[in-house]
Amino acid sequence: MKPPRGAGLLLALLAFAQFISAIDYNIVYVALPQIGHDVGFDAHSLQWVISAYAVAYGGFLLLGGRAADLLGRRRTFATALTLYGISSLAGALATEPALLITARAVQGLGGALLLPATLALISTTFAEGAPRNRALAVWGGAGAVGMALGALLGGVLTSAFGWEAVFWVNVPLALGGAAAAFVVIGEDAPRERGRGFDLGGALTATVGFTALVLAVVQGPEAGWTSPTTFIALVAGAASTGIFLLIESRTEHPLMPLALLRNRSLAAAMGITFIFMGTFGAQYYFFTLYLQNVHSYSALATGLAFLPAALMGLAGTQASERLLGRTGTRTTIVIGLLTGAVGMALLATAMSPTGGYAALLPGTVLISLGQGIAWTAMFAAAAHGIDPARQGIASAMASTTQQIGGAVGLAVLVAVANAGIDVSTGPALVPGLRTAGFAAAVLTLTGIAIALALPRRSTVPVASREPDAAKSPAQVVG
Repeated sequence: MKPPRGAGLLLALLAFAQFISAIDYNIVYVALPQIGHDVGFDAHSLQWVISAYAVAYGGFLLLGGRAADLLGRRRTFATALTLYGISSLAGALATEPALLITARAVQGLGGALLLPATLALISTTFAEGAPRNRALAVWGGAGAVGMALGALLGGVLTSAFGWEAVFWVNVPLALGGAAAAFVVIGEDAPRERGRGFDLGGALTATVGFTALVLAVVQGPEAGWTSPTTFIALVAGAASTGIFLLIESRTEHPLMPLALLRNRSLAAAMGITFIFMGTFGAQYYFFTLYLQNVHSYSALATGLAFLPAALMGLAGTQASERLLGRTGTRTTIVIGLLTGAVGMALLATAMSPTGGYAALLPGTVLISLGQGIAWTAMFAAAAHGIDPARQGIASAMASTTQQIGGAVGLAVLVAVANAGIDVSTGPALVPGLRTAGFAAAVLTLTGIAIALALPRRSTVPVASREPDAAKSPAQVVG
Protein backbone atom coordinates (compact mmCIF):
# COMPACT_ATOMS: atom_id res chain seq x y z
CA MET A 1 0.00 0.00 0.00
CA LYS A 2 1.46 3.34 -1.06
CA PRO A 3 1.49 6.07 1.64
CA PRO A 4 -0.98 8.93 0.97
CA ARG A 5 0.09 12.10 -0.74
CA GLY A 6 2.10 14.35 1.51
CA ALA A 7 3.14 11.49 3.79
CA GLY A 8 6.85 12.28 3.33
CA LEU A 9 6.40 15.84 4.59
CA LEU A 10 4.32 14.58 7.49
CA LEU A 11 7.01 12.06 8.43
CA ALA A 12 9.66 14.79 8.31
CA LEU A 13 7.61 16.88 10.76
CA LEU A 14 7.02 13.91 13.09
CA ALA A 15 10.72 13.03 13.02
CA PHE A 16 11.57 16.68 13.75
CA ALA A 17 9.22 16.63 16.75
CA GLN A 18 10.80 13.43 18.02
CA PHE A 19 14.23 15.00 17.58
CA ILE A 20 13.16 17.96 19.73
CA SER A 21 11.70 15.69 22.40
CA ALA A 22 14.80 13.46 22.49
CA ILE A 23 17.16 16.43 22.70
CA ASP A 24 15.08 17.88 25.52
CA TYR A 25 15.35 14.64 27.50
CA ASN A 26 19.16 14.65 27.48
CA ILE A 27 20.31 18.22 26.89
CA VAL A 28 20.05 19.23 30.55
CA TYR A 29 22.40 16.57 31.98
CA VAL A 30 25.71 18.25 31.21
CA ALA A 31 24.36 21.66 32.31
CA LEU A 32 23.29 20.40 35.77
CA PRO A 33 26.39 21.57 37.70
CA GLN A 34 26.04 25.12 36.37
CA ILE A 35 22.28 25.12 36.90
CA GLY A 36 22.74 24.02 40.50
CA HIS A 37 25.25 26.80 41.15
CA ASP A 38 23.43 29.64 39.40
CA VAL A 39 19.81 28.90 40.31
CA GLY A 40 20.43 27.84 43.90
CA PHE A 41 19.73 24.12 44.00
CA ASP A 42 21.31 22.04 46.75
CA ALA A 43 22.74 18.56 46.12
CA HIS A 44 19.44 16.88 47.02
CA SER A 45 17.03 19.07 45.06
CA LEU A 46 19.10 19.24 41.86
CA GLN A 47 17.83 15.81 40.76
CA TRP A 48 14.37 17.37 40.31
CA VAL A 49 15.55 19.23 37.22
CA ILE A 50 15.54 15.74 35.66
CA SER A 51 12.88 14.05 37.77
CA ALA A 52 10.17 16.71 37.33
CA TYR A 53 10.19 15.96 33.60
CA ALA A 54 10.07 12.19 34.14
CA VAL A 55 7.25 12.35 36.71
CA ALA A 56 4.98 14.52 34.55
CA TYR A 57 5.81 12.58 31.38
CA GLY A 58 5.05 9.21 32.95
CA GLY A 59 1.95 10.39 34.77
CA PHE A 60 0.15 12.04 31.86
CA LEU A 61 0.88 9.62 28.99
CA LEU A 62 -2.44 7.77 29.12
CA LEU A 63 -4.27 11.08 29.20
CA GLY A 64 -2.21 12.17 26.19
CA GLY A 65 -3.09 8.99 24.32
CA ARG A 66 -6.79 9.42 24.92
CA ALA A 67 -6.60 13.09 23.94
CA ALA A 68 -4.95 12.15 20.64
CA ASP A 69 -7.68 9.61 19.85
CA LEU A 70 -10.64 11.76 20.91
CA LEU A 71 -9.68 15.40 20.51
CA GLY A 72 -7.65 14.98 17.32
CA ARG A 73 -4.04 14.14 16.57
CA ARG A 74 -3.16 17.44 14.89
CA ARG A 75 -4.69 19.41 17.73
CA THR A 76 -2.88 17.36 20.37
CA PHE A 77 0.41 17.44 18.46
CA ALA A 78 0.35 21.24 18.09
CA THR A 79 -0.66 21.74 21.74
CA ALA A 80 2.23 19.55 22.88
CA LEU A 81 4.84 21.51 20.94
CA THR A 82 3.35 24.80 22.12
CA LEU A 83 3.72 23.61 25.71
CA TYR A 84 7.34 22.71 24.95
CA GLY A 85 8.05 26.15 23.59
CA ILE A 86 6.38 28.11 26.40
CA SER A 87 7.87 25.96 29.17
CA SER A 88 11.33 26.20 27.61
CA LEU A 89 11.01 29.99 27.64
CA ALA A 90 10.01 29.87 31.31
CA GLY A 91 12.96 27.59 32.07
CA ALA A 92 15.43 29.93 30.41
CA LEU A 93 14.12 32.85 32.47
CA ALA A 94 14.00 30.94 35.78
CA THR A 95 15.89 32.49 38.68
CA GLU A 96 14.77 30.15 41.45
CA PRO A 97 14.44 26.34 41.77
CA ALA A 98 10.64 26.20 42.01
CA LEU A 99 10.12 27.96 38.68
CA LEU A 100 12.66 25.79 36.87
CA ILE A 101 11.19 22.58 38.27
CA THR A 102 7.70 23.73 37.22
CA ALA A 103 8.97 24.50 33.72
CA ARG A 104 10.50 21.04 33.46
CA ALA A 105 7.23 19.45 34.62
CA VAL A 106 5.30 21.30 31.90
CA GLN A 107 7.87 20.10 29.37
CA GLY A 108 7.12 16.57 30.60
CA LEU A 109 3.40 17.20 30.08
CA GLY A 110 4.19 18.32 26.54
CA GLY A 111 6.10 15.09 25.95
CA ALA A 112 3.18 13.05 27.30
CA LEU A 113 0.88 14.66 24.72
CA LEU A 114 3.42 14.56 21.88
CA LEU A 115 4.51 10.93 21.81
CA PRO A 116 1.07 9.25 21.53
CA ALA A 117 -0.08 11.76 18.91
CA THR A 118 3.09 11.21 16.88
CA LEU A 119 2.92 7.42 16.97
CA ALA A 120 -0.81 7.46 16.21
CA LEU A 121 -0.17 9.64 13.13
CA ILE A 122 2.50 7.20 11.94
CA SER A 123 0.32 4.14 12.55
CA THR A 124 -2.76 5.58 10.83
CA THR A 125 -0.88 7.06 7.86
CA PHE A 126 1.50 4.21 6.99
CA ALA A 127 0.22 0.69 6.38
CA GLU A 128 1.46 -2.09 8.65
CA GLY A 129 4.51 -3.83 7.23
CA ALA A 130 7.32 -2.27 5.22
CA PRO A 131 5.81 1.27 4.94
CA ARG A 132 5.25 1.56 8.70
CA ASN A 133 8.60 -0.04 9.52
CA ARG A 134 10.34 2.49 7.29
CA ALA A 135 8.46 5.37 8.90
CA LEU A 136 9.26 4.11 12.39
CA ALA A 137 12.92 3.77 11.42
CA VAL A 138 13.04 7.42 10.32
CA TRP A 139 11.20 8.52 13.45
CA GLY A 140 13.34 6.33 15.69
CA GLY A 141 16.52 7.49 13.98
CA ALA A 142 15.62 11.09 14.73
CA GLY A 143 15.07 10.15 18.37
CA ALA A 144 18.33 8.21 18.66
CA VAL A 145 20.33 11.06 17.14
CA GLY A 146 18.51 13.63 19.28
CA MET A 147 19.12 11.60 22.44
CA ALA A 148 22.86 11.44 21.86
CA LEU A 149 23.24 14.89 20.31
CA GLY A 150 21.35 16.35 23.28
CA ALA A 151 24.45 15.83 25.38
CA LEU A 152 26.71 17.30 22.69
CA LEU A 153 24.46 20.30 22.09
CA GLY A 154 24.06 20.79 25.83
CA GLY A 155 27.83 20.85 26.26
CA VAL A 156 28.40 23.29 23.41
CA LEU A 157 25.61 25.66 24.47
CA THR A 158 26.49 25.57 28.15
CA SER A 159 30.16 26.23 27.47
CA ALA A 160 29.50 29.05 25.01
CA PHE A 161 26.40 30.80 26.36
CA GLY A 162 25.58 29.42 29.81
CA TRP A 163 22.98 26.93 31.01
CA GLU A 164 20.04 29.12 29.89
CA ALA A 165 20.87 28.32 26.27
CA VAL A 166 19.78 24.67 26.68
CA PHE A 167 16.26 26.02 27.19
CA TRP A 168 16.37 28.92 24.71
CA VAL A 169 17.20 26.59 21.81
CA ASN A 170 13.89 24.76 22.16
CA VAL A 171 11.70 27.87 21.94
CA PRO A 172 11.87 28.58 18.18
CA LEU A 173 12.12 24.88 17.28
CA ALA A 174 9.03 23.84 19.23
CA LEU A 175 6.86 26.81 18.31
CA GLY A 176 7.92 26.51 14.66
CA GLY A 177 6.93 22.83 14.68
CA ALA A 178 3.55 23.68 16.23
CA ALA A 179 2.85 26.21 13.48
CA ALA A 180 3.93 23.74 10.77
CA ALA A 181 1.44 21.18 12.08
CA PHE A 182 -1.49 23.22 10.76
CA VAL A 183 0.03 23.16 7.28
CA VAL A 184 1.39 19.62 7.09
CA ILE A 185 -1.13 17.55 9.07
CA GLY A 186 -4.65 17.13 7.74
CA GLU A 187 -7.51 18.70 9.66
CA ASP A 188 -8.86 16.63 12.54
CA ALA A 189 -12.13 14.83 11.88
CA PRO A 190 -15.12 15.90 13.97
CA ARG A 191 -15.20 14.19 17.32
CA GLU A 192 -17.21 10.99 17.08
CA ARG A 193 -20.41 11.10 19.09
CA GLY A 194 -20.88 8.55 21.83
CA ARG A 195 -17.21 8.23 22.82
CA GLY A 196 -16.69 9.61 26.30
CA PHE A 197 -13.42 10.92 27.67
CA ASP A 198 -13.61 8.82 30.88
CA LEU A 199 -12.86 11.66 33.27
CA GLY A 200 -12.72 9.35 36.29
CA GLY A 201 -10.22 7.08 34.58
CA ALA A 202 -8.16 10.06 33.42
CA LEU A 203 -7.94 11.52 36.93
CA THR A 204 -7.14 8.27 38.73
CA ALA A 205 -4.61 7.18 36.08
CA THR A 206 -2.81 10.52 36.15
CA VAL A 207 -2.73 10.66 39.96
CA GLY A 208 -1.78 6.99 40.24
CA PHE A 209 1.05 6.88 37.74
CA THR A 210 2.38 10.29 38.74
CA ALA A 211 2.48 9.24 42.40
CA LEU A 212 4.18 5.92 41.59
CA VAL A 213 6.86 7.57 39.46
CA LEU A 214 7.32 10.22 42.17
CA ALA A 215 7.81 7.51 44.81
CA VAL A 216 10.34 5.65 42.70
CA VAL A 217 12.28 8.83 41.95
CA GLN A 218 12.18 10.07 45.55
CA GLY A 219 12.75 6.72 47.27
CA PRO A 220 16.52 6.29 46.85
CA GLU A 221 17.24 9.86 48.00
CA ALA A 222 14.68 10.40 50.78
CA GLY A 223 14.46 6.76 51.86
CA TRP A 224 11.81 4.17 51.06
CA THR A 225 10.25 4.53 54.54
CA SER A 226 10.20 8.34 54.52
CA PRO A 227 6.74 9.95 54.82
CA THR A 228 6.94 11.48 51.32
CA THR A 229 7.84 8.19 49.65
CA PHE A 230 5.36 6.15 51.69
CA ILE A 231 2.45 8.50 51.01
CA ALA A 232 3.28 8.58 47.29
CA LEU A 233 3.41 4.76 47.13
CA VAL A 234 0.10 4.34 48.95
CA ALA A 235 -1.59 7.06 46.88
CA GLY A 236 -0.19 5.61 43.67
CA ALA A 237 -1.25 2.06 44.45
CA ALA A 238 -4.73 3.11 45.59
CA SER A 239 -5.34 5.38 42.60
CA THR A 240 -4.08 2.74 40.18
CA GLY A 241 -6.40 0.15 41.73
CA ILE A 242 -9.38 2.49 41.44
CA PHE A 243 -8.36 3.27 37.86
CA LEU A 244 -8.37 -0.42 36.89
CA LEU A 245 -11.77 -0.87 38.57
CA ILE A 246 -13.20 2.07 36.63
CA GLU A 247 -11.73 0.79 33.36
CA SER A 248 -13.34 -2.63 33.85
CA ARG A 249 -16.80 -1.11 34.27
CA THR A 250 -17.03 2.05 32.16
CA GLU A 251 -18.52 1.92 28.68
CA HIS A 252 -15.81 4.07 27.08
CA PRO A 253 -12.61 3.45 29.05
CA LEU A 254 -9.51 5.60 28.92
CA MET A 255 -7.43 2.41 28.60
CA PRO A 256 -9.55 -0.43 27.20
CA LEU A 257 -8.39 -3.47 29.17
CA ALA A 258 -9.32 -5.60 26.16
CA LEU A 259 -6.20 -4.22 24.46
CA LEU A 260 -4.10 -6.23 26.90
CA ARG A 261 -5.36 -9.35 25.14
CA ASN A 262 -3.29 -8.25 22.17
CA ARG A 263 -0.18 -10.35 22.83
CA SER A 264 2.06 -8.07 20.80
CA LEU A 265 1.05 -4.93 22.73
CA ALA A 266 1.26 -6.66 26.12
CA ALA A 267 4.75 -7.95 25.34
CA ALA A 268 5.81 -4.55 23.97
CA MET A 269 4.77 -2.94 27.27
CA GLY A 270 7.05 -5.31 29.20
CA ILE A 271 9.89 -4.75 26.75
CA THR A 272 9.65 -0.95 26.92
CA PHE A 273 9.74 -1.19 30.73
CA ILE A 274 12.99 -3.18 30.68
CA PHE A 275 14.46 -1.20 27.79
CA MET A 276 14.17 2.21 29.43
CA GLY A 277 15.25 0.91 32.82
CA THR A 278 18.52 -0.40 31.36
CA PHE A 279 19.37 1.44 28.13
CA GLY A 280 17.95 4.72 29.44
CA ALA A 281 20.17 4.65 32.53
CA GLN A 282 23.34 4.42 30.45
CA TYR A 283 23.30 8.15 29.63
CA TYR A 284 23.23 9.00 33.33
CA PHE A 285 26.09 6.67 34.30
CA PHE A 286 28.21 7.51 31.27
CA THR A 287 27.91 11.24 32.06
CA LEU A 288 28.65 10.59 35.75
CA TYR A 289 31.75 8.55 34.86
CA LEU A 290 33.17 11.14 32.47
CA GLN A 291 32.49 14.22 34.62
CA ASN A 292 32.83 12.94 38.19
CA VAL A 293 35.60 10.39 37.71
CA HIS A 294 37.66 11.91 34.87
CA SER A 295 36.65 15.59 35.25
CA TYR A 296 35.43 16.07 31.69
CA SER A 297 34.04 19.52 30.95
CA ALA A 298 30.48 19.98 29.69
CA LEU A 299 31.77 20.38 26.12
CA ALA A 300 34.07 17.36 26.29
CA THR A 301 31.24 15.24 27.70
CA GLY A 302 28.96 16.30 24.87
CA LEU A 303 31.58 15.43 22.27
CA ALA A 304 32.03 12.02 23.90
CA PHE A 305 28.42 11.19 22.99
CA LEU A 306 28.94 11.78 19.25
CA PRO A 307 29.75 8.12 18.39
CA ALA A 308 26.58 7.11 20.22
CA ALA A 309 24.54 9.44 17.99
CA LEU A 310 25.97 7.94 14.82
CA MET A 311 25.52 4.34 15.97
CA GLY A 312 21.98 5.01 17.20
CA LEU A 313 21.08 6.24 13.73
CA ALA A 314 22.73 3.19 12.16
CA GLY A 315 20.76 0.97 14.53
CA THR A 316 17.39 2.36 13.46
CA GLN A 317 18.26 1.84 9.81
CA ALA A 318 19.38 -1.73 10.53
CA SER A 319 16.11 -2.27 12.43
CA GLU A 320 14.04 -1.46 9.35
CA ARG A 321 15.86 -4.12 7.32
CA LEU A 322 15.73 -6.68 10.12
CA LEU A 323 12.00 -6.15 10.65
CA GLY A 324 11.36 -6.97 6.99
CA ARG A 325 13.62 -10.02 6.95
CA THR A 326 13.28 -11.60 10.38
CA GLY A 327 10.16 -10.14 12.01
CA THR A 328 9.56 -8.14 15.16
CA ARG A 329 10.54 -10.78 17.71
CA THR A 330 13.96 -11.57 16.28
CA THR A 331 14.73 -7.89 15.69
CA ILE A 332 13.99 -6.99 19.32
CA VAL A 333 16.06 -9.92 20.58
CA ILE A 334 19.02 -8.86 18.42
CA GLY A 335 18.75 -5.26 19.65
CA LEU A 336 18.50 -6.14 23.33
CA LEU A 337 21.26 -8.74 23.16
CA THR A 338 23.58 -6.33 21.34
CA GLY A 339 22.92 -3.69 23.99
CA ALA A 340 23.46 -6.13 26.87
CA VAL A 341 26.87 -7.10 25.50
CA GLY A 342 27.69 -3.41 25.13
CA MET A 343 26.73 -2.68 28.75
CA ALA A 344 29.01 -5.44 29.98
CA LEU A 345 31.88 -4.18 27.81
CA LEU A 346 31.40 -0.59 28.96
CA ALA A 347 31.36 -1.66 32.60
CA THR A 348 34.54 -3.67 32.08
CA ALA A 349 36.28 -0.68 30.46
CA MET A 350 35.54 1.74 33.31
CA SER A 351 38.57 2.37 35.50
CA PRO A 352 40.13 5.25 37.46
CA THR A 353 42.91 5.59 34.87
CA GLY A 354 41.30 4.29 31.66
CA GLY A 355 41.07 6.38 28.49
CA TYR A 356 38.09 7.23 26.31
CA ALA A 357 39.10 4.79 23.55
CA ALA A 358 38.53 1.85 25.88
CA LEU A 359 34.89 2.92 26.28
CA LEU A 360 34.10 2.97 22.56
CA PRO A 361 33.33 -0.76 21.95
CA GLY A 362 30.72 -0.77 24.71
CA THR A 363 29.29 2.61 23.72
CA VAL A 364 28.99 1.56 20.08
CA LEU A 365 27.17 -1.69 20.87
CA ILE A 366 24.80 -0.06 23.38
CA SER A 367 23.79 2.62 20.86
CA LEU A 368 23.48 0.16 17.98
CA GLY A 369 21.29 -2.14 20.07
CA GLN A 370 19.23 0.81 21.27
CA GLY A 371 18.43 1.89 17.72
CA ILE A 372 17.51 -1.64 16.64
CA ALA A 373 15.25 -2.33 19.63
CA TRP A 374 13.63 1.14 19.76
CA THR A 375 12.07 0.95 16.30
CA ALA A 376 11.03 -2.69 16.67
CA MET A 377 9.36 -2.42 20.08
CA PHE A 378 7.06 0.38 18.93
CA ALA A 379 6.27 -1.60 15.77
CA ALA A 380 5.21 -4.41 18.11
CA ALA A 381 3.06 -2.04 20.19
CA ALA A 382 1.11 -0.93 17.09
CA HIS A 383 0.65 -4.42 15.66
CA GLY A 384 -3.00 -5.43 15.29
CA ILE A 385 -4.44 -2.31 16.96
CA ASP A 386 -7.50 -0.61 15.53
CA PRO A 387 -6.67 2.83 14.04
CA ALA A 388 -9.05 4.47 16.52
CA ARG A 389 -6.97 3.02 19.38
CA GLN A 390 -3.44 3.72 18.13
CA GLY A 391 -3.01 6.74 20.38
CA ILE A 392 -3.90 4.93 23.59
CA ALA A 393 -1.93 1.81 22.58
CA SER A 394 1.16 3.95 22.03
CA ALA A 395 0.54 5.66 25.37
CA MET A 396 0.28 2.31 27.16
CA ALA A 397 3.66 1.19 25.83
CA SER A 398 5.14 4.61 26.54
CA THR A 399 3.77 4.66 30.10
CA THR A 400 5.52 1.40 30.95
CA GLN A 401 8.62 2.83 29.26
CA GLN A 402 8.64 5.90 31.52
CA ILE A 403 7.85 3.96 34.69
CA GLY A 404 10.56 1.48 33.73
CA GLY A 405 13.02 4.35 33.29
CA ALA A 406 12.27 5.69 36.76
CA VAL A 407 12.39 2.24 38.39
CA GLY A 408 15.51 1.16 36.53
CA LEU A 409 17.45 4.32 37.30
CA ALA A 410 16.44 4.16 40.97
CA VAL A 411 17.51 0.53 41.26
CA LEU A 412 20.79 1.00 39.39
CA VAL A 413 21.67 4.20 41.29
CA ALA A 414 21.11 2.28 44.54
CA VAL A 415 23.40 -0.48 43.23
CA ALA A 416 26.07 2.02 42.19
CA ASN A 417 25.95 3.92 45.49
CA ALA A 418 25.92 0.89 47.81
CA GLY A 419 28.65 1.37 50.39
CA ILE A 420 29.95 4.60 48.81
CA ASP A 421 29.94 7.90 50.70
CA VAL A 422 31.49 10.13 48.01
CA SER A 423 29.97 11.84 44.97
CA THR A 424 33.08 12.24 42.86
CA GLY A 425 36.47 10.66 42.20
CA PRO A 426 37.90 7.19 41.47
CA ALA A 427 35.99 5.65 44.38
CA LEU A 428 32.86 5.76 42.21
CA VAL A 429 34.23 3.30 39.65
CA PRO A 430 33.45 -0.03 41.39
CA GLY A 431 29.82 0.98 41.92
CA LEU A 432 29.44 2.21 38.34
CA ARG A 433 30.84 -1.06 37.02
CA THR A 434 28.48 -3.10 39.19
CA ALA A 435 25.53 -1.05 37.97
CA GLY A 436 26.62 -1.65 34.36
CA PHE A 437 26.78 -5.41 34.83
CA ALA A 438 23.41 -5.36 36.62
CA ALA A 439 21.86 -3.48 33.69
CA ALA A 440 23.23 -6.07 31.26
CA VAL A 441 21.65 -8.90 33.26
CA LEU A 442 18.31 -7.09 33.55
CA THR A 443 18.27 -6.56 29.78
CA LEU A 444 18.14 -10.35 29.38
CA THR A 445 14.70 -10.20 31.04
CA GLY A 446 13.52 -8.12 28.09
CA ILE A 447 14.76 -10.83 25.74
CA ALA A 448 12.69 -13.42 27.62
CA ILE A 449 9.59 -11.22 27.24
CA ALA A 450 10.31 -10.70 23.52
CA LEU A 451 10.17 -14.46 22.99
CA ALA A 452 6.43 -14.24 23.77
CA LEU A 453 5.91 -12.29 20.54
CA PRO A 454 4.72 -14.13 17.42
CA ARG A 455 7.60 -15.58 15.43
CA ARG A 456 6.63 -13.65 12.30
CA SER A 457 4.16 -10.77 12.23
CA THR A 458 1.35 -10.73 9.71
CA VAL A 459 -1.00 -7.86 8.95
CA PRO A 460 -4.04 -8.60 11.14
CA VAL A 461 -7.68 -7.77 10.89
CA ALA A 462 -8.42 -4.65 12.96
CA SER A 463 -9.88 -5.35 16.38
CA ARG A 464 -13.59 -4.74 16.80
CA GLU A 465 -14.16 -2.76 19.95
CA PRO A 466 -17.57 -1.37 20.93
CA ASP A 467 -16.63 2.27 20.34
CA ALA A 468 -14.02 1.86 17.59
CA ALA A 469 -14.13 4.57 14.97
CA LYS A 470 -15.62 3.58 11.64
CA SER A 471 -13.85 6.34 9.70
CA PRO A 472 -10.74 5.63 7.60
CA ALA A 473 -7.25 6.62 8.74
CA GLN A 474 -6.47 10.29 8.76
CA VAL A 475 -5.32 11.64 5.41
CA VAL A 476 -2.44 14.04 5.15
CA GLY A 477 -3.25 17.43 3.73
